[in-house]
Amino acid sequence: KTWDWAIFIGSLLPPLLLGVAFANIVKGVPIDANMTYTGGFFNLLNPYALIAGLTSVVIFTVYGGLFLSLKTTGKLHDSAISLIKKAGPVSAAFIIALVIATYLSTDITAQLGINPGMIPVGAALAILAAGAFFNQQRQGWAFTMTAVAISLSVISLFEILFPRVMVSSTSADFSLTIYNASSSPYTLRVMTIVALTLVPFVLIYQGWSYWVFRQRITEKSVLEY
Repeated sequence: KTWDWAIFIGSLLPPLLLGVAFANIVKGVPIDANMTYTGGFFNLLNPYALIAGLTSVVIFTVYGGLFLSLKTTGKLHDSAISLIKKAGPVSAAFIIALVIATYLSTDITAQLGINPGMIPVGAALAILAAGAFFNQQRQGWAFTMTAVAISLSVISLFEILFPRVMVSSTSADFSLTIYNASSSPYTLRVMTIVALTLVPFVLIYQGWSYWVFRQRITEKSVLEY
């Protein structure tokens, strides 16, 4: 039971904190002229950030359920399908609430960076497609469309914020941008070389591990292990 709770908490916190972090990037946090955070811990746990955090949790609950439905059989597969059916409508409600809260609580409509064009529409269509594929019992395509929706949403967010990378709630002039928050040219060159060297190995390893464990988990395979 201890390890079950440890895995549960360890799986719950990352999406929750990811949603909270992204919400504060968009809404803004107290940053002064020296690019120093001047708020406290509870400034980060504002209602908008908590809505975003919970939205992230329910979205990744659906996403995880879809992954389980692809990788398991029997009772565990049925439990995953049941979870998706319950969490899906909840995630849709939270997404709508987050969109409304973003419109009311942030300045992204007033200070539009790069017009994202049809990308947000593509994200919305991907969500609808994921639901449609799931209802047709095509979990693989539902999983893919959910990943597309998440990716397009993140791309839209940073296009809208550009060139800002973190909004200052103290003053718009104190916001962190790609210009005043970037590293030195030398550091960027070193980071680029390191990334181009190591990232391909990480991607190859991840691809290999998914290929090795591509088969569904069955009761027989667990017993054999």
